[in-house]
Amino acid sequence: MMNNILDIWSNIEQTNETGLLKRLYTSETELHIYGIFQNPEKYCGIALSFSKDIYVDILSFSNLRDLQVSLQPDTSFFKNNMLIIKLLQYENRDVFAVMCENMVQSVITLHSEKQVVQTILNQLEKWQSLFEKMKGDGLTFYEQQGLYGELHFLQKLIAKQNIILALNSWVGTEKGIRDFQYNDWAVEVKTTSGNNHQKVNINNERQLDETMLKNLFLFHLSVEVAKKNGENLNFKINLIRESLKNDIMFLNIFNKKLLEAGYFEKHAYLYDERCYQIRNENYYRIDGEFPRIKEKEIRNGVGDVRYSIILSHCNDYLVDEMSVLNTIESI
Repeated sequence: MMNNILDIWSNIEQTNETGLLKRLYTSETELHIYGIFQNPEKYCGIALSFSKDIYVDILSFSNLRDLQVSLQPDTSFFKNNMLIIKLLQYENRDVFAVMCENMVQSVITLHSEKQVVQTILNQLEKWQSLFEKMKGDGLTFYEQQGLYGELHFLQKLIAKQNIILALNSWVGTEKGIRDFQYNDWAVEVKTTSGNNHQKVNINNERQLDETMLKNLFLFHLSVEVAKKNGENLNFKINLIRESLKNDIMFLNIFNKKLLEAGYFEKHAYLYDERCYQIRNENYYRIDGEFPRIKEKEIRNGVGDVRYSIILSHCNDYLVDEMSVLNTIESI
């Protein structure tokens, strides 16, 4: 049985017992993974019990601002140590809960304790940068619009494909070269508004380079931006969450990707008024003489390539949506 980490923290907190307390997080694995809560400081977190024979170096995590990482003997298993990860900012527990639950999902299928410990340490490297993002002022207008476009395409994938494949193919949040990629296909999403709705900006020489791919598509979403008239970013996110609500694993993956994209619930109110109405959407197959720059065409010494494409000149490469989705589904 998989417990909800927020429920575990809440239940421990309500006992009013002092000190560091732990509750088993899941019985779905031989691993001893716990939800932990420390009273009266209100530190919440997660802990992993593992053999003392496994060497763990946590020195690189000694200066984390929001997280405290420690190693101590496990009083329940005298041959084990316990890796403890505590959040020091109680008000950020909702974000931290998503991270913890995603971490557990990533290790429950692993059989080697050493591999599990290393996976968790690798996750920790990413977590601090996420907390740094959360301290900002939310997504810019351009970032909101770009995320809306990616989510619009993700909706189509979820409706058409295996859900886990759809979610795993969304790699733009992980700073992938293209927004969606899986095996030998990729889709780059460009969302435009205003007077230049037919011009898209390409951020590097590999974004529209199909050399290493069997199929590469450009999805262009043209939108009108209006105040409180249309779909806002929060509405789009809630639609997708609703479609995933019956599988906690899928929902956790989606929520984690939102965090990586810089979307945090504490900033949601900032996105209420800015809404989008879909004006047009088109797909282009990237091949042949499609106007773009390929990596092999760049002369030595040239870097940081950025350019724009006028899509009205690309009509010969238009393909219909069903063809794109069927091509992706068959690979």
